[in-house]
Amino acid sequence: MKASHFLLPMVSALALSACAAGPDYVAPTPPPTSSGPFVSATSPAFAQADIQADWWRLYEDPVLDGLIADALAANTDVRVAVARLERARATLRGARSDRLPQTSIDAGATYGRSPAIQRLPGMPRENWSVDGGLSVSYEVDLFGRVSRGVEAARGDADAAAADADAVRVAVVADTTRAYADAAAGAAQLKVTNEIVSLLDRLLGLTRQRREAGLATSLDVARIATLRDQRAADIPRLEAGRQAALFRLATLTGRTPSALPEIAGQRSIGLEITSPIPVGDGTALLARRPDVRAAERRLAADTARIGVATADLYPRVTLGGSVGSTGPDIADAFGAGPLRWLLGPLISWAFPNQEANRARIAGARADSEASLAAFDGAVLRALEETETALSNYARALERRQSLKAARDSAEVAARITRAQQREGAIDSLQLLDTERTFAEAEAALAQQDAFVAQAQIDVFRALGGGWSDSTRLAAS
Repeated sequence: MKASHFLLPMVSALALSACAAGPDYVAPTPPPTSSGPFVSATSPAFAQADIQADWWRLYEDPVLDGLIADALAANTDVRVAVARLERARATLRGARSDRLPQTSIDAGATYGRSPAIQRLPGMPRENWSVDGGLSVSYEVDLFGRVSRGVEAARGDADAAAADADAVRVAVVADTTRAYADAAAGAAQLKVTNEIVSLLDRLLGLTRQRREAGLATSLDVARIATLRDQRAADIPRLEAGRQAALFRLATLTGRTPSALPEIAGQRSIGLEITSPIPVGDGTALLARRPDVRAAERRLAADTARIGVATADLYPRVTLGGSVGSTGPDIADAFGAGPLRWLLGPLISWAFPNQEANRARIAGARADSEASLAAFDGAVLRALEETETALSNYARALERRQSLKAARDSAEVAARITRAQQREGAIDSLQLLDTERTFAEAEAALAQQDAFVAQAQIDVFRALGGGWSDSTRLAAS
């Protein structure tokens, strides 16, 4: 009869444990206008298909593929993000353990002397006392404090996973950019060296003409000045190329001296000539890890409102213990007198609940802030993507114009050189034509580098990352 009196309230409490305090989480809905095609994706440079996860393979460069695999495996920022994810997962496991009974085993031994007045007849005044026991407790989750805590920890873990994805997106884009910058630097160096070689030949011819009385020392000085100006660009370009290689080494988890030599051998700019698949706003928001992280943090903060709200109500813990005490170790483990306790424990901060209500208000404020952060992440994702698409389209248009200008300047330079050899024009006109050609050639090479950067910015804004197999290997 006594056992049934004890079990009945226990079963009733467990039946009520499905009730959870606080609001149930409902994922926020992005603005309807965010789901359609991108405003800036009308250029022929873009396709409406979804971006592939390992977008860098569109460059068809095995060296780049290997460098990105190295970066995903060894980059220090990725390692930090993965460690933080593991910590969040450990916290989740700890929160889940609150659903299980908590057990502890206690044992101790003391040696002491009792006052003579307290000594029982026939018992020594000095003796050992050995105590051992087992305690079990279980919190009945009447108002969802434990379940909401698990829900919050799960949201934190999901947010940490999305943060790790965001770091991988950044590392992939930065590695590709560093490789592209090194290749663009080599291409610009090649163009500059060709211009300097051309001006060296022109300078030699002008000196010969001066010796023949067909040119003056001023003509020689002007050509030499232009040649030295172009040659002065070489150290700057070489420094930029080396900086890109050093950055590439750091991104792949290497020291600068350990970077493979093959990583810096490309001398042609990195570019995808086919239209870039961009998808639409719905696919973007589902793919962007910063948006996913913001949504998961909102879920976690919403659950914490429930954790704080549950503290307004009584907390019921079912517990029991068994043990014994005696003069030797055999008595502590069953041979001695046995003691046991069984019963519920109710704790309730009442009637002064102002502190609990303050925590609820703070949790609601955190939830409102997380909702605003989610809205901001959505708007920022759309802004970054539209800006990247627009910049890339305009960069292609500018390069087309610069290429036309370079071609025209090259034709003009060839005509002017022929006219100068025939004596039809003076050296000043030749100098102006050569300067225009050199500037057009350098501007086109610089724009090629900018196009590569703008293209990578598009992939980064779209949230492209990696294939699932690559991610699992990197984790």
